[in-house]
Amino acid sequence: MNMLEILVATSLVAALIPALLLVRNLMLYRRTPITSLDTGRSGRPCVSVLIPARDEADSIGDCLDSVRATVRADIEVLVLDDDSADDTAAIVNRHARQDDRVTLLSAPALPSGWCGKQHACAVLAQSARHDLLLFIDADVRLAPDAVVRMVAARERAGASLLSGFPRQITGSFLERLLIPLIHFVLLGFLPMDGMRRSLAAAFGAGCGQLMLAERGAYRAVGGHGAIRGSLHDGLKLPRAFRRAGFRSDLVDASDLARCRMYRTARATWDGLGKNATEGLAAPGTIGPMSLWLLLGCVLPPVLLALSWSVGAEPQVVGSAAAAVLLGLASRALLAVRFQQSWRSVLLHPLGVALLLAVQWQAAIARARGGSSDWKGRHYARAMTDAD
Repeated sequence: MNMLEILVATSLVAALIPALLLVRNLMLYRRTPITSLDTGRSGRPCVSVLIPARDEADSIGDCLDSVRATVRADIEVLVLDDDSADDTAAIVNRHARQDDRVTLLSAPALPSGWCGKQHACAVLAQSARHDLLLFIDADVRLAPDAVVRMVAARERAGASLLSGFPRQITGSFLERLLIPLIHFVLLGFLPMDGMRRSLAAAFGAGCGQLMLAERGAYRAVGGHGAIRGSLHDGLKLPRAFRRAGFRSDLVDASDLARCRMYRTARATWDGLGKNATEGLAAPGTIGPMSLWLLLGCVLPPVLLALSWSVGAEPQVVGSAAAAVLLGLASRALLAVRFQQSWRSVLLHPLGVALLLAVQWQAAIARARGGSSDWKGRHYARAMTDAD
């Protein structure tokens, strides 16, 4: 067996495993049923909706409009203005005058060793009245029944922390290319069967845009203080819950909420890179994951063209073609399920290559002692990489 044949065979295996896991996970990663509005013994749930906001004047008004439209739940809405330099506070105050469920809080000075969002969420949780804490980002738009369906889903799952990925809205070319890969990496590489059978921290995952926590467990874990130096609450908070013996779970929230995470190509690149070294670009992860993604996603079309051009055996050409088709089929399934861009499906190898470039840029910056910059603040990577 020559080198080309070895590469093609390895590439096929590297494409097949995440494709099979993705199909299995799509059976487990379910939406919350629209008819499941009965929250059992608790009746009409009481939920504190907690929104950290730093320079969110372009988003916070629409966010509050959506939250105020909540049905079948009693809510309070706390917004923490985290030293914004724009009209965030004025917009929230306008909503507070219209709706007494809305309250504006001002963030105290950021303590040493804390990242801004984690500190904001910790302050919000301390001020909340209810035992269910729904943390959402200011660029999230909730469906009217999102709160009660999240509550019902958490009870059914028996989880102390429930997270969901909203439908991701994309605009620029780079957004369409990179943002859908969040679902590809999540569903192609996280064994959700293992997540639900085990409390191992390695199976912890979530989305910081939408997280529902039970107060007692949240306090026992240490709340956001347990991940104070992190920029990646979507990954780190579920793992903190699991280390403390509490179950976390995931639901498909694409019909419960929507979010446009970034609005420009530069913001997309910087945003995915800010917490990369806590995820794919972590020191123990970036090597094997880069190799896997290169072999299973980036190299298959190259190997197909090469094997065709050199007149390789039909089974070699067929294996290379199968690896290409597995990647495209996986992305096509995700595009249908999550209403993703079809252009990103066809450009899947390019998207993965660029995602790896983001990860390696972050890893190199970390090795050089660089900082993560976000929302006008600078965080030492040694702090943000802390588990």
